Amino acid sequence: MWKTILRRLLIMIPQLFLVSVLVFVLAKAMPGDPFTGKFGPNTDPNEIAALRQAAGLNDPWTVQYARWIGNAFHGDFGQSFQLHQPVARVIGGRLGNTVWLSLLALAGTYLFSITMALVAARHENSRTDRFLLIYNSMIFSLPAYLFYLFGIFVFGYTLGWFPTSGSVSAEASGFFGTLGSRIYHMILPALIVALISTTSTFSYLRSGILDESKQEYVKLARAKGVPENRIFSRHILRNAFLPIASTMGYAITGIFGGMIIAETIFSFPGVGSLFVQSVLSRDYPVVTALVLFNGVLAVLGGLFSDIIMSIVDPRIRIS
Repeated sequence: MWKTILRRLLIMIPQLFLVSVLVFVLAKAMPGDPFTGKFGPNTDPNEIAALRQAAGLNDPWTVQYARWIGNAFHGDFGQSFQLHQPVARVIGGRLGNTVWLSLLALAGTYLFSITMALVAARHENSRTDRFLLIYNSMIFSLPAYLFYLFGIFVFGYTLGWFPTSGSVSAEASGFFGTLGSRIYHMILPALIVALISTTSTFSYLRSGILDESKQEYVKLARAKGVPENRIFSRHILRNAFLPIASTMGYAITGIFGGMIIAETIFSFPGVGSLFVQSVLSRDYPVVTALVLFNGVLAVLGGLFSDIIMSIVDPRIRIS
């Protein structure tokens, strides 16, 4: 298994190379540059040209890419044009917020979706089942930002239960005070992200449970007098979880990249909101580093899914 994982990691090298080229070219294709709109109409054009020359923006894109990828291999992703700090430090300062928010949202997603699927499947065609089907269809068809705005308006401004921006309160002090404030600021965005991300897991698990319940081995177990709860937990549920396990790796890495809209609307200082700010300000080094990072996560997601499937189902071997 370890040899297979090592081989898959080696195969990822050309994939990541192609991703890095595509990311760099697309970033350079963005209109304008980091200095657009930073100066007034009376600014000397020679001054702007000197800044572009100093930043290396006048070099051919192949030269810029070779310089960038060479430095990236040493952990140097360049200097942020807007924040005037190393890109690694800029991303690192916000990465922790996004990681914890993503983990909290992911845990809530599986908790809600699995619970709803179990209830719906055990009470097929009941009012509860129909309500959960309508709910998941609704959240799938409506854009996510509507739920974010609704949550902020109701639970933030109207009821005042949760903060509507930031990650730590200015009044927080001490380790436990800061930790409690961080968790408090993450509850509302994580909760809403979890509640609107249940559709795929709910659908796969509910359908899997209903399909497995009609299999011959389940009828045989019932004929032998095996208790219904044991049939459900040891046979039906275990096999119904296989489709979820096959996508779990993508879910773990995908929800991390899906925080862009949530962090922007909630003004949460994570890498998602940093990406939006960097795109708007044409901060190429930060944009390319973040997109490349998400590309790495996407590639690793496939490997994680294969590993999880091989653990859950011994019949499957990753290759």
